[in-house]
Amino acid sequence: MDLASSFMLNNGVEIPALGLGVFQAEPGQETHDAVLHALETGYRHIDTARVYRNERAVGDALRESSVPRSELFVTTKLWNGDQGFEKTLAACDASLNRLGLDFIDLYLIHWPVEELRSESWSALEQLFEEGKCRAIGVSNYTVRHLEELLTECSVVPAVNQVEFSPYTFQTELLDYCRSHSIQLESYSPLTKGLKLDDPYLNKISANYSRTPAQLLLRWCLELQVVTIPKSVTPARIEENARVFDFEIAAEDMHKLNSLDQNLRTGWDPTDAP
Repeated sequence: MDLASSFMLNNGVEIPALGLGVFQAEPGQETHDAVLHALETGYRHIDTARVYRNERAVGDALRESSVPRSELFVTTKLWNGDQGFEKTLAACDASLNRLGLDFIDLYLIHWPVEELRSESWSALEQLFEEGKCRAIGVSNYTVRHLEELLTECSVVPAVNQVEFSPYTFQTELLDYCRSHSIQLESYSPLTKGLKLDDPYLNKISANYSRTPAQLLLRWCLELQVVTIPKSVTPARIEENARVFDFEIAAEDMHKLNSLDQNLRTGWDPTDAP
């Protein structure tokens, strides 16, 4: 694997295995510079969302870069307040306008909003059929939410983006997604820094002469999980990309798999109705 490596989605679209997330990156220059540096480093996958308020800065960086649109993979997400059939259609058009794009590579329902998520998904299916999205998916969906969706959808979601790390090792969800050809994608793979000082994690990473962050990212990739670490620091953006020239031994994977604490650094959709 290398920075250009990708996984095949259930509709034949390829998604780069590693991307840059811009959650909590400040709108404007900070986001613009982070995206531009990531593209210069070799990233081709950028993940944003309407609620992050930085889609426009992402779009500005994409246009400023010399990377052809055909090589880019851009994800954005439908926010809770924009759910519902007609509102979803309008929200997608608004995101396209802010990004300055003709189509979105992956459009996700950001959260399983009760009573609205079904019609929101119907709208995503229409957007997919119209070619405004190359792939559609969901975020923060549990097995229960996916089971509901699969009973009524015409298009099976291509991706489910959730919090996922050794400390939030959602094995049931991973197995369910695999069995239904839904690509799992990890946000907050670095635990928002909360576990980077864990002595046990540091001990394992030292065996590979790697940082704990690099080990956490490689762990996701070993499990065939797409991962989108967030950073606005050039050195860390580069560090996060250097995870393709080593492999984690089976014994160490087993150790990392044992670290689950059901850690939630953000939203927990477990009890979402």
